[in-house]
Amino acid sequence: MRVFMYLRGTEIGRDAEGNRYFIERWSRGRGVRRRRWVLYPRDAEASSVPAEWHAWLHHTTDAPLTEMPRYPWQRPHLRNATGTASAYRPPGHDSMGGQRAAADGDYESWAPAPPQMSAVPRIGQALETEQQP
Repeated sequence: MRVFMYLRGTEIGRDAEGNRYFIERWSRGRGVRRRRWVLYPRDAEASSVPAEWHAWLHHTTDAPLTEMPRYPWQRPHLRNATGTASAYRPPGHDSMGGQRAAADGDYESWAPAPPQMSAVPRIGQALETEQQP
């Protein structure tokens, strides 16, 4: 893979995680997009790719969005922590003691209303009454 990467690819940039992004040097033909790929520094974890590079990898943008300003409300990109010690576990989770907080009493479960009896005769009854003289 590394030989292919260095012979066929051109490095476009890197992100804060250490991921390196490449594009194919030459076009493969008319109307065919040049391939783009990422080389991960450690294990191949797709969730480590930030949104600005994800858009570039999937041909949503022609250039990476790394030059875009960061707003104060934007958080830094975090990789998926599922299955690790830093994964989110709600207060009632088994590894967090297994005790869920008591309900406040403002919750009322829904139950359907009982069926209403209608005055409309059943289909079988209507047929029987029509046949009698």
